[in-house]
Amino acid sequence: MSDDLILSVVVGSRAYGLETSSSDTDRRGVFVAPTAAFWRLDKPPTHRDGPLPEQFSWEVERFCALALDANPTVLECLWSPIVEVITPAGRRLRDLREAFLSQRAHQSFTGYAEAQFRRLDPDRPRWKQAMHMIRLQLSGLHLARHGEPLVEVGAYRERLLAIRRGEVPWAEVDAWRAALSAELSAELSAELAGEPAGAGSVLPERPDRERVEEFLIGVRKENLSA
Repeated sequence: MSDDLILSVVVGSRAYGLETSSSDTDRRGVFVAPTAAFWRLDKPPTHRDGPLPEQFSWEVERFCALALDANPTVLECLWSPIVEVITPAGRRLRDLREAFLSQRAHQSFTGYAEAQFRRLDPDRPRWKQAMHMIRLQLSGLHLARHGEPLVEVGAYRERLLAIRRGEVPWAEVDAWRAALSAELSAELSAELAGEPAGAGSVLPERPDRERVEEFLIGVRKENLSA
């Protein structure tokens, strides 16, 4: 692992509880570039691959920007149940995760899943992709109702893996997709009306950018001499 990593987590099938004997180990991380590197004309990279296989990391500022925009992949990193590296700064980032949440998560989770579904060919569907799009909708619905994305989906494991194996008719998969989309739309309508929907609390209208910025400034100050 790189010395500048403040957080590294396992994502993908192993974090979701959907791993099989052939599953890779996908890792996502957050690194901090030296503060002085931003004073140059050539800025530090916003992301990088490696050094381990299937590993991808964001520079902390880019990570925060994506999380504030409710990027599903980035938000799920903050709730991954498998944490491999965490420094004091990484722990502060994880403790800050609720500050990134807002109602825009409905559009990001639903919009991404719906866009992917529209690209699938019902006559020759990519079943693994269909499984993950259903999983993403389940995660978004849980976020709307409980204030955190659903990363580990063990309760749905057998049904989701059946989709991946192509054992579920496309019409049934599409019906599940439509039902989840309708539930998410109902949650959003309730939030816009100022009323809680389902069993969970209402997400804030906007993320807490001030808390996030305070965290980022603190990290930059800590890395002035790096």
